[in-house]
Amino acid sequence: MASEQFVVLAGAEAGPLTKLADYRAAGGFEALAKARTMEPAQVVQEILDSGLRGRGGAFFPTGRKASFLAQGTGKPTYLVVNADESEPGTFKDREIMFTVPHRLIEGCLITAHGIGCDRVFIYIRGEYLHEFEVIKAALEEVHGADLLGGVTIVLHRGAGAYICGEETALLESLEGKRGQPRTKPPFPAVAGLYASPSLINNVETIATVPKIVELGAKEYAKIGVPPDSSGTRVFSLSGNVAKAGNYELPMGVTLRELIYDVGGGIPNGRELKAVIPGGSSVPVLTADQIDVPLDATSMAEAGSMLGSGAIIVIDDRCCMVQLGLRVAQFYMHESCGKCTPCREGTRWMVQILESIEAGTAAQGDLDLLLDVCDRILGKCLCPLGDAAAMPVASYIDKFRAEFREHLESGCPMHGESSLENVLAPVDQHTHDPVAQVPA
Repeated sequence: MASEQFVVLAGAEAGPLTKLADYRAAGGFEALAKARTMEPAQVVQEILDSGLRGRGGAFFPTGRKASFLAQGTGKPTYLVVNADESEPGTFKDREIMFTVPHRLIEGCLITAHGIGCDRVFIYIRGEYLHEFEVIKAALEEVHGADLLGGVTIVLHRGAGAYICGEETALLESLEGKRGQPRTKPPFPAVAGLYASPSLINNVETIATVPKIVELGAKEYAKIGVPPDSSGTRVFSLSGNVAKAGNYELPMGVTLRELIYDVGGGIPNGRELKAVIPGGSSVPVLTADQIDVPLDATSMAEAGSMLGSGAIIVIDDRCCMVQLGLRVAQFYMHESCGKCTPCREGTRWMVQILESIEAGTAAQGDLDLLLDVCDRILGKCLCPLGDAAAMPVASYIDKFRAEFREHLESGCPMHGESSLENVLAPVDQHTHDPVAQVPA
């Protein structure tokens, strides 16, 4: 039976660990002291040897990404923390920020030492006001305790644009410009923030670094499924499940264990229909695929991705056409409009799905929708277009009969769809529905 293993959230099992004194009593900032006795290259090597991969969705090896930073340019090096968590179904970074804010700060300082930078920017989602206030208070405590060691950490609030989760759009926004992705190359490791070498990682990735230094790379690498999926992940479990919330588990547990052992299964005697295993932008899995382990290789073999670690559970009341329409509408709304396949393609997707749901579509519209998805996939400046096309194409692939029934006789759910429940936010601690979407 799967059980939680606290690494990122260690010390906060009983509640938020927001005070510096409490965090230090739990061993906080000992890893920073240890890291500062090491050469910067040793710190990067520890991260590389740990097998840590980015927890934001791309899953790129963190140590390798740091090693790509251009050297000898005469320009400063920057660390940018992506706290713009905006993938639907994902609410883990916000819990890290308001339960263990000092671990995020400690991770920033260790990483800054490793890459030789003295300026860190935390780009935080504008809607995360509470988390912003918690991080701000924690920074003031750290500054007062003289732990910054000459590093300046700047908190920058975003304006709620999904596109700013893409690293180059985030950099544009951080520089005061419109949040739109840049053409690459050059990559941020060469010309990122203010045209200088920049390392960009998300909150969970940076908050893992102190534990890697504390445990040592070899010990950390034993957790999870080495070498490709080492460590733990904080999974955001939501949708039609009894106990929604954030759960930190070693990578490699199965979807079945997470949904039934940890999450309490499907409530009200309903049957599992499908699972979105990594946030709304990844392909869906069917009920007979939930024995897949939550590691990168196994998930790829199953035809999906771990993504942001958001597990959205769907029961047998859900209309997949309605779900596809809701997903497509979100990405159409959030498209920055810079490239044509995304700007025009997402609108075409919405229009076709609306006609299918309304029962006015022609028989050939289903193939037309797949053709539109194909014309978006891999043809955009950033992954947003793919994020719109991949899930919808997977819904058609896995539930084609349901789509065809819409074309022939209307929605088979007959008003019984649980779509609102699927996409409803939850409180991570009480597991109760809440009024505000947790981004």
